[in-house]
This record gives sequence, structure tokens and C-alpha cells, in this order.
Amino acid sequence: MHEMRKLDLLGATAIALLFSAPALAQDVGNPAPQGAPEAGPAPSATADAADTGLGDIVVTAQRKGERLQDVPISVSAFSGDALKAQQINNATQLQLSLPNITFTKTNFTSSSFTIRGIGDLCVGFACDTATGIHVNDMPLLSTRLFETEYFDLERVEVLRGPQGTLFGRNATSGVVNFITARPNLSAFGASGSAEYGNYNSIRGEGMINAPITNTIGVRLAGYYLNRDGFTRNLNPAAKSRIDDRDIYALRGTIRWEPSPNTTLDIIGYYFHENDNRSRIQKQLCHRDPTGILGCQPDRLGYDVSNGNATLATVLSSTEFFRINSPTLAPFGLGSVYGPDLTFGGLTVPTDLRTVNIDFTPTYYAQEYHIMGRLEQQLGDAFKLTLTGGYADNKVDSRTDYNLATDNALTNNPGLLALAFASQAPGSPFANVAKTLIPNGPNGGVCVSNIDSSLTGAFGGNAIKCAPGSTDYDRSQSHARQYSIEGHVDSNLDGPFNFLLGGIYVDQKTTQGNYGVASFGLDYAAGILGAAQTIKQQTGDPTATPPVPGNPAFPSSFLAPPFFFNNTDLFKLKSYGLFGEAYFQASDRLKFTAGLRYSHDQKFVRARSPILSFLVPYGVTDANQSPFIAAYDGDPGRPGNQAFAEREVSFGRLTGRAVVDFKVTPDNLIYASYSRGYKSGGINPPIPTEFNVSETFAPEAVNAFEIGTKNTFANGMIRLNASAFYYQYKNLQLSRIVARTSVNDNTDADIWGVEVEGVLRPDPRWLINLSASYLYTSIKDKFLVDSRDVSGGRSDAVIIKDITNASNCVVTGPNAALANAYVNAFNSGVGLKPTVAVPGTNTTGAYSICTVLASTAANPPSALRAAFGVPAGPLPFSVSDGIPVNIGGNKLPNAPTFKASAGVQYTADLPGGLTLIPRADLTFTGEQYSRSFNDPIDRIPSFTQANAQIQLNGRDDRWFVRAFISNIFDSNSITGQYVTDQSSGLFTNIFTLEPRRYGIAAGFKF
Repeated sequence: MHEMRKLDLLGATAIALLFSAPALAQDVGNPAPQGAPEAGPAPSATADAADTGLGDIVVTAQRKGERLQDVPISVSAFSGDALKAQQINNATQLQLSLPNITFTKTNFTSSSFTIRGIGDLCVGFACDTATGIHVNDMPLLSTRLFETEYFDLERVEVLRGPQGTLFGRNATSGVVNFITARPNLSAFGASGSAEYGNYNSIRGEGMINAPITNTIGVRLAGYYLNRDGFTRNLNPAAKSRIDDRDIYALRGTIRWEPSPNTTLDIIGYYFHENDNRSRIQKQLCHRDPTGILGCQPDRLGYDVSNGNATLATVLSSTEFFRINSPTLAPFGLGSVYGPDLTFGGLTVPTDLRTVNIDFTPTYYAQEYHIMGRLEQQLGDAFKLTLTGGYADNKVDSRTDYNLATDNALTNNPGLLALAFASQAPGSPFANVAKTLIPNGPNGGVCVSNIDSSLTGAFGGNAIKCAPGSTDYDRSQSHARQYSIEGHVDSNLDGPFNFLLGGIYVDQKTTQGNYGVASFGLDYAAGILGAAQTIKQQTGDPTATPPVPGNPAFPSSFLAPPFFFNNTDLFKLKSYGLFGEAYFQASDRLKFTAGLRYSHDQKFVRARSPILSFLVPYGVTDANQSPFIAAYDGDPGRPGNQAFAEREVSFGRLTGRAVVDFKVTPDNLIYASYSRGYKSGGINPPIPTEFNVSETFAPEAVNAFEIGTKNTFANGMIRLNASAFYYQYKNLQLSRIVARTSVNDNTDADIWGVEVEGVLRPDPRWLINLSASYLYTSIKDKFLVDSRDVSGGRSDAVIIKDITNASNCVVTGPNAALANAYVNAFNSGVGLKPTVAVPGTNTTGAYSICTVLASTAANPPSALRAAFGVPAGPLPFSVSDGIPVNIGGNKLPNAPTFKASAGVQYTADLPGGLTLIPRADLTFTGEQYSRSFNDPIDRIPSFTQANAQIQLNGRDDRWFVRAFISNIFDSNSITGQYVTDQSSGLFTNIFTLEPRRYGIAAGFKF
């Protein structure tokens, strides 16, 4: 079997090379190594006809300037000029040029950069990223860098494979290192460009380089982007275009070279965005008519989830109010067995870039960092490098949660009942009506603004009043970090050299909040709060002894009136000690050995309150009332939901070993072993009835790689290839439990090959090719699939819990008895019997999971008699789902095939002008969005094609360019996210940009 796989792999690689839908050109220029005086400009397309070869690429993948072809690591590099030539302006475009690499936005203002199948499958503030993101070698643990546009970069380096020995805190998948352009101390220079394209896109970029003295220089650069939204909104009551951009960034660099042995760079960066960027491009769903699931688990369609499956509908339903108290039943907005009053009858546009929503998204992001880098030569044999800085970023985003326009609540019987009850003198329902329906039962309903006071509309902070509910979510965080790193590397005359270093990073995240607001949640908060107010005012005369009432008890509501996952504080303190030794055994043979010790300490304070405690109206400060939760987590406060606090620490020793051999000065072969490490973390607090560990373990990767780097035909051909095998231990996988992302561990195997080639058959032609094959396989692991908690079994009855909208399953000796038990229980509490759930093999019902479990454990005599059980528990169990084995499945966001190519031609024109047309094509194969690998999880393959033509002036002093990207207007999906059961299990998708075209012009001197 293994031999057959090897043959399949070789065949697939050969086919990919011969027929590859092409790869984008990597850097063919000659950038300066990090910290060295700036080199001359990268060769332009007007290279002299006598220069028939490819220029050397200098990278710092091993923390020193080296030719790319001499580095025994799989690394791709792009100069600033190459980025522009290939229309790589951001991370979504960068992925297209790289083998075995994918990038996608994710659900919570975050993203995942996946290298060789290893990506950010872990969700939460306590998760580390698998791919290390660095700017000028400084790690950025939390950054908005993947939302910005690239400008004034010297180069971008992408290292594939674990990089723990040298880079940052550690990286199991690889490193992306952005090297910014530095001041040139020898000459004044400036450049600028302006671009206009479809969607009214306006982009400007500029740079000024100014020597102040012979030893001091300054470089200022920035860009601005403003365009209309990619997504059209059909709702005339909201903004007609969403997902627009209004962003800018500035960077300033000061370089001081007081002597030939000392170089100091001080770099400041600022990024700002304030627009209607949408975190979600589209929602897909095959509607479940029963409401047990909301969306069927068989396929994705252009439907809206069944609103009767959602928490907002369940908590404001007649059935839920009746369970709390029969007197509250008339206040129900509707029945979960009746028509879907929220989304029933709505249609969804079938175009992925067209929506019909009633809430315009908002997006605010800000980031700045200040860093310094000192390079000090210590005699002829040693060099000290110190890099440190401070980074700070904020993000605050709101998006229409269901990407739909909710139905109006005109003539709703529950609202009419509220209006009537509010008219009674001294009624606590009066405040509810005044807050939520200030213009009467048919005058529109008001929805809370999600805020840290946890009082929303009841505290005077409503975000919108409209005929129907305004459903939206809010994701926000504020992170800061500072770090310092130093290393000494040698340049001894003998065969032995070394590098020794250490790093310390301190990160803190506050206001790490995610919330969902809906009128149904506000309504439940008000109705249940008023009911509890009445209970407190009247007491309980039926109790023994009777409980006296308190007529002065203030009218109250239940807070928070929205779902609120609150990470109040996350702290990380991390340090690493690392070193490498290099032994040059001969002119051709070299050995490298490295070790690193990493230590990570994490602390999380978090909670997820919803409708948790009584709050008197008018109270907005947590410390003003004994009825509201104290933010210090004091469990002595009445009704308080305390923060859960947890601290963990991890330490690991990792390293690498490499042997490389130069067959000729232009042909290198190498073999390496490296061990990657990513620290574990802390799961959010989850109710104890769910089987979730409080922590998750660190990841480890044993990576084996062989590779070759070759230059042929006097430099006209560059061909690099590698093959790798990974043993992946404790892979961190995320799943949704109780409206919260939690993480588990499992193992996996990964292997693959990569080929990259650059050809210049003559000075006018430049051709790039790349291809990759990737095989991933998860080891045995049993997990509950939230889409279908029955696990595909016919004898597991799916329950939609009428108290929290989550799903559980009831199992018994057989399907008939399991259904009979649920039906017997439901008949006793006024709920309906089971029905067939489409898209599954079984039935389902609305019921109460915890009571079903306790009743089976301690059944009344009537139920024992009905099922012939004379004593003891009934033969039924209730769980959060039937686990299924994901063993043998592929890792998410890991396409088996990827291939790309690019070609450009330079035509010389009179007057020293040149005309350069270029075309690029990329193919990304089919992949899966989740580890369950169900048909519904399949992400189709896609092709992206770009083209441009540029006219350059003499000596490249000016240019005019016309461009088009995504020529075929492909709706390329890069990732998916399945929401919680209490949201109806719809699927959010994330896409690449649509077709863009325009013109640009610029200058430089």
C-alpha cells in the first residue's frame, strides 16, 4: 500500500509539472540582506540582453543574509517589485503564489494561514497561531496585518515547516516574515502611485527617502485605500453596498549608522480602518422544516435557517414561557411548533455576492507598533543583533448575524399581551414595554446594543428599533504585546560556527468579547425579569412557612439580554532559549544542529453570562446594585455569575538537524529533521453537563524533509523541490459546544511534495511554475458532529432543548423504545411527539435534555410500569451526541493539489520605453472545511487568473499599468464555519475577491 502511494505521488507530481495551472513568479531581484546597506534596485524587465540569467535572491531565513539557493529550508521569497508584478496586495492574494499554502478569514475577526496542512484549527484567545507572523523578525502574536495592504516592502519570506529553533516563540507550520524597506543613506529618493478601478476603488501609495547626514537617514511611506463594497444589499432600508474599505497605514523608519560596525533602525507603524467590511461573505443552509436542527446536514443551499431552532425564538416562545409559569404563556411571541415568524417565507439571493439584510456591518480596527533593531559587529568574528518593540491593536466589528431581513412582528399576540399587561398600575411589565416597544405593539421593536454594562436596551442603550428583530453579532478585542530578542552569531575562520539567542514575549488581551443580540433575547430578559419581580414583590404564600413579599422590590430585567462570551483578561508570558551550531566538514558538506527550550505561561479570566441575574432599571454600573454581577467575580453577590479563572504553563525542548551537500556550486541537496511545538491552552467555561476538558494539550510535530535546490543553464533555470513527512501529535481542533468554541486534541500524519521553478530562456521572457501534492490523515478520534448529533444512527432521537436551544440525543434499546420514552415524557409536560428529521436517519422533538436524563435515572412509577421496569432506572441515556470516528479523514483547509504558473514578456520600445505584459494562473484543489469530511464540508476547487500590461519610462522613472484580477470572476471559497445549534447550524463562508480591474500610474526617482 505504501509503495502504491509513493507511485501515485510521483505520478501526480509529474502531471502537475507538465500541465500545472501555473504558479506565480517569485522574486528574481537582489534585495539586501536584513540590516545590510541597501542594495541597488532589483533588476527591472529592461535587463541588458547580455544578462541571460536569474538574479540571486538573498533571504534571512537563517537569521543572516544568504542566497536562497544555499539555504537548506523550503522558503519562497518575493521582492516588493515582484509583489506588484503579480498583483499580490494582501494575504488572500499571497497564498495563490505558494505551494501547499492556503489562507482564509475565519469567523471571529481572525484568519488562518495554513502551511502543509497545519493551520489555525484552534479557536480562542488562549490558542497560539500555527504560522508565525513576523515583521523584521519581530513576532506579532495578535495582529491586523492580514487585513491591511502591502506597501513599501523590501521582501516577504515564507518558510515552510517548523521553525522553532530560530524564529519567534515557535511555529509548527512555518513563518511569514515581512521585511520593510529601510532608509538609503546615500541618496534622496521618492516614489508614488495612484490607482483607480471598478467598485470606485481608489488606492494611493507614496514613499520619501531622505538622508539627513552621512550616518542618519529617514524613510516615510504610506498608502490609502477606499472602495465601494463587493457585496450588494437588496434591502432598501440599509446600505446598498457592504464589504467596502476605508483604510490607511503609515510607516516611518530612522536608520543610524554611527560606524561601519553599528546599524540601528527605529520603525514606527500605524494602521487604521473604519468601514463596512463584512466578516462573512454569505450564509448557506438547506432549511430544516422541523426546526429541530435549523439547517439539514446533507448539503448547503440558498435558504435561511429555520428560526424556530434558534435561542432567541426558543426563549421567547409560548412553550418556554409556559414551562416557567403557565401565566406567562400568553406573552410568547409564537410557538416552536407553529410557522417560523422570524425567517419563514424569506428567500435568499443565489449570488454569493448579493444579500438581503437589515443591519449594515461596521468594522473598526487600529494597530500600531514601534520597534528597534540593533546590529553590532563585535570584531571580525561575532555579531550581536537585538530586536524589540511594542505592539498594540484593537478591533470592533458588527455583522448581521443571519444575513437576512427578519419578518415584521405586526399584530404579534405576545406583544399585544405585553402592551395590555403594562397598563396595570405599578406593573413591572410597564418598563419592559417602554423599553422594547416604545411606540406600541405594532410600532416596531428595539434591540440591545451589545456593551460591557451587560444591560443593553434596558440600560438605555438600544442599537436599533425596527418592524422586526435586528439580529447581529459583535466581535471585539484589545491586545498589546512587548518583546525583546537577542542573538549572537559567529563568523569564525574555521569549519565551526554558531548562533546563540533568547527571546521574551509578554502579551495581554482585554475586552475579548463576542456577543449576539436579537429581539427574542431582549424580550425573554424583560418578560422573565418582570415575572421574577412580581414573585419578589408578592412572595410565596403557598410555601411552608410562607415567604413574605417585598412591595418595594424594584422592577427588574434579566441581564445580560444578549449572548455574551466575555474573555475579561488573557495573559501570556513566554520565553525561549535557542542556538544552532554549523560545521562545514568540507567545501561541499555542511552539518547543522539546533536546540530550543520554550516556556509558556497563560492565564485566562472568562465567563459566558446570558439572562443570568436580576438588574433594576436605570442601573448601568455593576457596583451600584446588589442585583447586578460584580466584575471582580465575587461569588457573594446575589445572582452573580463569577468569572472562571485558570492558569497553565508548558515547557518543551525542541530542535533540528540538517545535512546539506553541494553536488556543484549550483546544485544543493539536503535532508533535515525538526521538531515543532505549539503550546496548549485553556478552554472557555462550559456547563458541566457537557464533556469538555478545561484545557487542551500542546502540539508537537516531528518533521522529516529532503530537498534539492538547483540552478541550470548558466542561471537561466532555477528548480527547487522538496518532499516531507510529518508526525503530528495532539493536533488542536475546534468545535462548538453550548454556543462556545472549545478545543480537543488528536494526531495526524502528513506528507507531500513541492516543486518551484523559474525560467528565463532569454532576457525578455520570465516564466514561473510551481506545484504541490499534499496527503493528510487524522488518526482515530471520536467527536460529536454538531450538525448531526445522532451520529447517523436511527435509534438516537435528536432533542432540541426548549430551555437553551442546544441539541442532545436520547438512546435506548432500539429506536421504537427511544421514541416511546420521549413521547411519554413530552405528553406529561405539554410538548409534542417526535417527528422525522430530514437529512438524518432518525427522529427528533422539542424537549428538555436535563429533565429527560434525570427522569430516566429516577423514573416515576407510571413510567416504570409503561416500560416494564419494576425498579431502578429506565434503559435510556441522554448525552450531547453520539461520537463519530474522524480517523482517516483529511485535515481542514489542506487541498491535495495546488499548482500555478506565471509568464511575462518585455518588449523594448523606442526612447528607452518598455512594455511588459504578464499573466498568472493558479489552481487550488478540493478541500474540506471541517475534520468530519462530510459531503457538506467539501470546498470546491477553484481557479484564479490575473493579467496586466505595464508601460515603463526610461530607466523605470514612471509607469502606466492596466490590470485585471480574477478574470473569470470565480466565486472562490477559501473557508467555512458552522455556527452553533442554538443559531440553527447555518454555514458562514469566506471568499476571495471578485473580478477587479483598473489602471494605475506612478513615478520614482
